[in-house]
Amino acid sequence: MFRKGLPVDSKTRTTAAEDSFLVACQPSWQRLVFPVLLRWLESRIDKSKPIAEQRADLDRASRAMWMPHGVKAEAIRVGNMPAAWITPANAVPGRTILYAHGGGFITGSVHTHRALVARLALACRARGLLFAYRLAPEYAHPAAADDTVAAYKWLLDQQIAPDQIVLMGDSAGGALVLLALLRLRDTGDPLPAAGVCLSPVTDMTGSGESMTRNAKRAVMLKPKDLTGTPQYVGSSDPASGDISPLFADLHGLPPLLILAGTREILLDDSIRFAEKALHAGVDVTLEVWPEMWHVWPVFAPFLPEAVQAIDRIGAFVEAV
Repeated sequence: MFRKGLPVDSKTRTTAAEDSFLVACQPSWQRLVFPVLLRWLESRIDKSKPIAEQRADLDRASRAMWMPHGVKAEAIRVGNMPAAWITPANAVPGRTILYAHGGGFITGSVHTHRALVARLALACRARGLLFAYRLAPEYAHPAAADDTVAAYKWLLDQQIAPDQIVLMGDSAGGALVLLALLRLRDTGDPLPAAGVCLSPVTDMTGSGESMTRNAKRAVMLKPKDLTGTPQYVGSSDPASGDISPLFADLHGLPPLLILAGTREILLDDSIRFAEKALHAGVDVTLEVWPEMWHVWPVFAPFLPEAVQAIDRIGAFVEAV
């Protein structure tokens, strides 16, 4: 179901569709500071570097996001993939998060998302399995989706019940969560308890209105940052439901929670997907957070809205 909230203040610029799903929350002063800081950081990122150097830079930068207390990380292998078990002290036996990281399908790793998954694991009282799927341009679609399904089946092979597993992912990882769910449904495999997507990509054609509407006010992800999309799409048809979840038949999916911000270019990817999923009979909750940007929960514990979003995800997982 959709949860309707209220605009935070008269300065929050929204469309009618956004307003239908807007979350009511007290705005923090940090939300004013973060965009300025993030734009400064963006100006210092050299995206002309070879992709291997960009990946290494992100891994180094991720060290600034420390792991919360009471969480252990153990490096493992899931098939041929590097992975890590992220285990909080409060984990309920068996309860498991399978997390697909973001990074535009070309960057991201176990290192870049370890702190975020640790905080999600704490909030959900679950172990988190964070895995590193194959990236473009070395591997185009469907490699990353294949790896996501393989990681889920690896969990089943570890005797973890499907109804104890929640698939989660941000941005590109959100797309992989949805693609994996669609594929598992089509093959008749047991579905997990639910899916959670943070600022997911659902439309590889980039046809959402927010791509232009929010282009100037977006931070963390702008249209010029989507250069890796053609490399990931490869020879696939971006308008196919096999690569763009928005264009798939969405019936029969498990409960979904989707979080997006009003100032991100992928906002309409979330709104249009949630509307279509609802019409297909899916139990979907879309929350649009005012003045938030792409994958803002990664900035917990420094941003109150990030902490609140992670707590919301924890409550959803407890409920399902």
